[in-house]
Amino acid sequence: MNRPLVVTDCDEVLLHMVRHFRDWLDSEHDIAFELEGNPFIQSMRRRDSEESLSEAEVWDLLGGFFDTQMHAQEPIAGSVAAIADLQREADVVVLTNLNHERNEARRKQLQAIGIDLPVFTNLGPKGGALQRIVEEHDASRAVFIDDIAKHHESALEHVPQVHRLHFCGEPAIAPHVPCAHEAGHAHARIDNWADALPWLLETLHGDQ
Repeated sequence: MNRPLVVTDCDEVLLHMVRHFRDWLDSEHDIAFELEGNPFIQSMRRRDSEESLSEAEVWDLLGGFFDTQMHAQEPIAGSVAAIADLQREADVVVLTNLNHERNEARRKQLQAIGIDLPVFTNLGPKGGALQRIVEEHDASRAVFIDDIAKHHESALEHVPQVHRLHFCGEPAIAPHVPCAHEAGHAHARIDNWADALPWLLETLHGDQ
């Protein structure tokens, strides 16, 4: 029988992202980014204007951030040790929504902080990509971890047998993130690794 499988997101699960993006927008672009629950794009405005940025501008800024600032992203508390513990029990891979040309940069970014994992890049809902990974591994049991509710809904649609943990490790946005567990699309919602790791280990061993 093949080993269990953990498929985890990166930003706000393994690494902080929005706090670093906010600081970079402030210092380099004079853009205020309020992490207070408004929709992502509507949360940004130039300091000399009350108008929100356009969607195209936001995507350009995100691309600029990932091209120049990935080195500044710090790990979520407990993530490095938790991944090491999980690797002793299961195969672990990263499924991250980045353009495919940034795949190697993401892998090296994680490797630099002690997380050495295969990285799969994706655009859009993650259910299809998750299904391909699960089928490739033919795992005895699988768990998916992500901070965005729509990806859990997509995972439920494509691979309902996979256990799903909604995890958002950024305290500034966690209270405002729609909850996939409350919506019925995730098996649990846990936002810190101290509590998430025991749940994951129990799930991988069939105790959940």
